[in-house]
Amino acid sequence: MQEQGLAADLRPKSADEIALELMKFIATTTGYAKGAQAVGFSGKPPRTPEEQADALLELFDKCRRIVAKPPAAEG
Repeated sequence: MQEQGLAADLRPKSADEIALELMKFIATTTGYAKGAQAVGFSGKPPRTPEEQADALLELFDKCRRIVAKPPAAEG
C-alpha cells in the first residue's frame, strides 16, 4: 500500500499541478485573497467569498501562464 503513495510521488507533475502548488504557496505565505483582518478602522471593506475566489482563480491563471512559458535563453 505504501508503494502506491511512493509511486505517485515519483511521477512527473503536469504543468497544472505545478501551477497549483505555486498558487498555494503564494496564497498561504502572503495571505493573498484574504479579507482585512485588522481590528478597528480599515480603509477597505473585507472581501466577499466570491471576491476571494475570483482573486484565487486569477492567481492560478497567472501561475499557469508562468509555468507554461519556455525558459529564457541565456546567452
